[in-house]
Amino acid sequence: MAKLGSKKRPAVVRVQTMEKAQEILDLCNEHGWQVVVGLEEDKPEDISDVERLLNLEIKAPSPRITLDLPSKIGRNAPCPCGSGLKYKKCCGKDDIK
Repeated sequence: MAKLGSKKRPAVVRVQTMEKAQEILDLCNEHGWQVVVGLEEDKPEDISDVERLLNLEIKAPSPRITLDLPSKIGRNAPCPCGSGLKYKKCCGKDDIK
């Protein structure tokens, strides 16, 4: 199934005023979502698709930063902190007994 807000599956909303329709269009354009807005003054508003898209955006996990460090640092290897000392004389001093 296509992603909500895409060209194949646009968000569908129903509003009662032209101002609300423009507000929804501006919001969707800002986020790059495709939307179909129906202006029906005699029916209740339904903006649940746009609300769902906003909730998905809030709940999306933030990108994680990963460090590419070796799994184990040798005692005689240079310390990864950049001090220029050997690991055993710097940050690894407490690890070695």
